[in-house]
Amino acid sequence: MFRSRAKTEKALTDKVTVDLSQPRDPQAPKGRPTPKRSEAQTQRRRAASSAPTDRKAAMKRQREARRVDLAKQREALASGDERYLPVRDKGPVRRFVRDYVDSRFCIAEWFLPLAVIILILSVIQVQNIQSISLLLWLGVIILIVIDSIGLSIRLKKQLRERFPDTPKRGAVAYGLMRTLQMRRLRLPKPQVKRGERP
Repeated sequence: MFRSRAKTEKALTDKVTVDLSQPRDPQAPKGRPTPKRSEAQTQRRRAASSAPTDRKAAMKRQREARRVDLAKQREALASGDERYLPVRDKGPVRRFVRDYVDSRFCIAEWFLPLAVIILILSVIQVQNIQSISLLLWLGVIILIVIDSIGLSIRLKKQLRERFPDTPKRGAVAYGLMRTLQMRRLRLPKPQVKRGERP
């Protein structure tokens, strides 16, 4: 109770081990004694010597590693190899969504060719053809919306049945975005044929 303060602090500092290898959050309590100036300078010198001395060489190595990663990713998108796919395409849920969408015929995948045809028809300076192109445009949009709503309802049901405990956030939107791409242009490449159930 009446011990001197210096002895208490010394006992506490003996118990605390110094771990200077990890940077400390400035808002967190310190939890260790302040190192001596010579120790701090030695540690700074050690950290500076481990950093690459040639900045150009380090950047070149980094670029090369990035190029290799992108090449692996491109290859994976073509072959469907799960290990190197981008994060948005990884996992069993996303794979099922891709297979589910690829096994069906969707009106949305023909959106771009139909849009080009309708645009060409609307440019022609004939009143009847322009009104037909406007009706076609309206019909295509309505059909795509109906098809997308039906697909999302069926896909949600299938995901609930097959993956009850797995997080499925964004999976339906991922599937709907995939329907907007033409089948032969989709990445990762389709792994199932039309009509084949995943």
